[in-house]
Amino acid sequence: MVERTEQGLGTTQAAELWRHLMAVDLSFFQSQTAQQLRAEGRAESRAKDLLLLLGHRGVEVSEEDRERIVGCGDPDVLGLWFRKALTATSMAEVFASDGEAGADAG
Repeated sequence: MVERTEQGLGTTQAAELWRHLMAVDLSFFQSQTAQQLRAEGRAESRAKDLLLLLGHRGVEVSEEDRERIVGCGDPDVLGLWFRKALTATSMAEVFASDGEAGADAG
């Protein structure tokens, strides 16, 4: 909608004013819906990155594990799993809580 408004204004003086107004950073105002959509986008991106890393490292990911990763909507949890996946040799290590990581490695 923003782009169409700008196109409709063409090369008029109003178009210059419009571009100036649109350049103002309004990121301080975020509706709950916008915040939720951004969080979902971050989670989806992190899930894809995690699966890419695991595949690159040759860690076997079952369909159940894949569903757990893709279904996780918490970017912080996905970030934790990603950091663990940097050195993990199995999904058990990725999903293990901090106290369990050594126990599952055997």
